[in-house]
Amino acid sequence: MKENFNLPNTLTVLRVASLPFFIWFLYQKEQIYYIAALVLFSAASITDFIDGYLARKWKQETEFGKFLDPLADKIIVIGCFVTFIFLHQQIELWMVALIIGRDMLITTLRYLAIKQGSSVRTTMLGKVKTVFQMGAILLILIFFVLISSKKRILINEVYANGKAAGESTFSIATQNAIGFTRAWTEQGVPSWNDLVFGLGGFVPYFGMLLTTFITVLSGVRYLITNRDVLRLQAIRKVFRKNGN
Repeated sequence: MKENFNLPNTLTVLRVASLPFFIWFLYQKEQIYYIAALVLFSAASITDFIDGYLARKWKQETEFGKFLDPLADKIIVIGCFVTFIFLHQQIELWMVALIIGRDMLITTLRYLAIKQGSSVRTTMLGKVKTVFQMGAILLILIFFVLISSKKRILINEVYANGKAAGESTFSIATQNAIGFTRAWTEQGVPSWNDLVFGLGGFVPYFGMLLTTFITVLSGVRYLITNRDVLRLQAIRKVFRKNGN
């Protein structure tokens, strides 16, 4: 039990414990809190690499750490995306639902593999998925920092009014992107504030859309790579049924 109390595991626990503070920061109206949320998430992301490195270097890898580390990542990512649903009109429920569903599917797959005495084979696409998810969160947080609360409310109102009129979020984001490009072409290079405000009207949506696609694709890839686990589970169900 004492072996679980080491620095790598402590960093992992602190990473999970930072989530409530992160959410609280985002619900404040002053920009300083958004900066704090960005710093806190960045620090949590860095410790994700540090704790694993230290555990291997100091030979402090434990079963508790192996269990908690990927769980901590999922808790933080899901917590961030769910929070964005309530604060950002561009982040849609179906996107987050697919991301959560993928993680639940892979977690179930890992559980089945453990019951069978084997392990789940990871894929490079899974690592790419993690990079995209972390990148999407950082991107959205950067726009939180750069765009004032009043302007962010204006962007949300554009999406809310569009949805009320029957438009899809994709259509609204596309219109914003086209309008931004046309204004750049006709009026020349915009000021910094106009540039950030214009990009904030569609970049978070398309960034999240791409992240969702990569996440689902990685889930499908996991299932294909580990189809033997599912096949063996199906065979066991048949034997249990015949045995009864």
